[in-house]
Amino acid sequence: MLTNKNIQIVIMSQRITTLCDVISFNFFYILLSIVHCSIMADIYDNIRKLSEVHGNPGTSQITYGTAGFRAKANILDHVFFRMGLLAVLRSKFKSATIGLMTTASHNPEEDNGVKLVDPMGEMLEESWESIATELANASNDDLVNVLKNIVQKYKIDLEVSASVIAGRDTRPSSITLSNAAKDGVTAFGAKYQDFGLLTTPQLHYLVVCKNTDEKYGTATEEGYYKKLSDAFSSALGEKSCSGDLTVDCANGVGAPKLKEFSKHISEKLKINILNDGTIGKLNENCGADFVKIQQTGPSGITIKPNERFASFDGDADRLIYYSATDEGKFVMLDGDKIAALIASLFKELLQEANISLEVGVVQTAYANGSSTNYLTDRLKIPVACTKTGVKHLHHKAKDFDIGVYFEANGHGTVILKPEAENKIRQASTNKESTECQLKASKKLTHFIDLINQTVGDAMSDMLVVEAILCNRDWSIKEWSQIYTELPNRQLKVKVKDRSVVKTTDAEQKLTNPEGLQTLIDDVVSKYPDGRSFVRPSGTEDVVRVYAESDTQENADKLADEVKELVKEHAGGI
Repeated sequence: MLTNKNIQIVIMSQRITTLCDVISFNFFYILLSIVHCSIMADIYDNIRKLSEVHGNPGTSQITYGTAGFRAKANILDHVFFRMGLLAVLRSKFKSATIGLMTTASHNPEEDNGVKLVDPMGEMLEESWESIATELANASNDDLVNVLKNIVQKYKIDLEVSASVIAGRDTRPSSITLSNAAKDGVTAFGAKYQDFGLLTTPQLHYLVVCKNTDEKYGTATEEGYYKKLSDAFSSALGEKSCSGDLTVDCANGVGAPKLKEFSKHISEKLKINILNDGTIGKLNENCGADFVKIQQTGPSGITIKPNERFASFDGDADRLIYYSATDEGKFVMLDGDKIAALIASLFKELLQEANISLEVGVVQTAYANGSSTNYLTDRLKIPVACTKTGVKHLHHKAKDFDIGVYFEANGHGTVILKPEAENKIRQASTNKESTECQLKASKKLTHFIDLINQTVGDAMSDMLVVEAILCNRDWSIKEWSQIYTELPNRQLKVKVKDRSVVKTTDAEQKLTNPEGLQTLIDDVVSKYPDGRSFVRPSGTEDVVRVYAESDTQENADKLADEVKELVKEHAGGI
């Protein structure tokens, strides 16, 4: 039997044990903190050393724009290293895999660029663009302090594991620069997976697959091909596409990838690949940007009447179709025509399936006036206008159940609200539906699977176009005749400082330089069906001019007049 004294001894022993446990725990916690601080100190020291290898020469400032950083490749080494660091912080902040793409898209071969891809395939969150800019421009001595400030401001838990996956295009500088980014990723001890040569959309696809436990698709390049080819085959059913499709791959990464992809769809579509990089230079007198701006086919290609031709850009996220009339006149089917074709299909199938969902189209000021009128007046589809830049269109497209967005340059896709997609998939298995309704809703699911909802994707968009034309038994001539474009012209003016040019109303009107918009309006009023706007480039000191009118001659004259006004009033050089 325990006496009072024994009980007191037991209680004292328990208290001493508890006290020892507390002291041990605190000691262990302090020890862990010391070890953690030591590890972080080592990491930051390593970053300091590597920043000397990938040093900022401090010769110029660079800005993260809609498409990330772009500049001459020989000045980007330190930028890539720092974007590797930022990708890790972003991964830890989002507790997700982040993508890092090395490309300068349609820019000349001597340029390069880098952009980060957020967890669901979106472009980097806009609020982090300024962070990327600050980090890229920080002096070598201040780099670690900037990193620490980011960690503190966003309360980033550095204990969280990080994962970064990377891809690159075919530019000669891409391997070296992507290795600089890898140094940044591994300096933080993060997991790094290099997929090597990829189109930009393929990397976006892989990021989403990784972050959805492969519910979106298998996280491999082969998985990308299989998902799209299976959907394409299902969308065509027993049909096959009529005639060959000739694709200009801009001497870029799209060439080897389309060559591989074409093996999966050869029974349904025959593709001839031109400008595959074996002879020509990347984006030089070829590619989607060249075709769109010059309004002619790539150099050295004979465009035969009523045959289908298409062009990718350097990283295969833009798509432009074109052909020739019976008289040999060049006919271009740009992003506006692609958007109209896709939007009309979705509206048509939704009506056949008796599914009530709103289809909307998002355009920029570059959209041809005739396309806007066709969508709103003929198809009765609502149209929204945003600033130039895919991130703006992508965000606005989310306002619709089914948002179709394309820039006139051929960059775009379709995104669906999750509840809209679920509604369509449920309708495709609804036993109470009629045979016609089931057929239409199933067809919709095939097109949904065929679309790369993460970003504009030249290969995916190409298959969507081909499937629609095949399903409707349309030739490219019939597609081109859905409306007649107003003749237009794009020019650019080099200026001392593009920041002096300010816009409003989705970049359709100028607020600065003061008085310039009034002068432009006066010039436009002289031309039938005249419209013109100017906007600063997001990546270089140039101002872009767009003009359209009733004839090509008038569109050219209007563009030239506006160009001279910009030169005079906006510091042209």
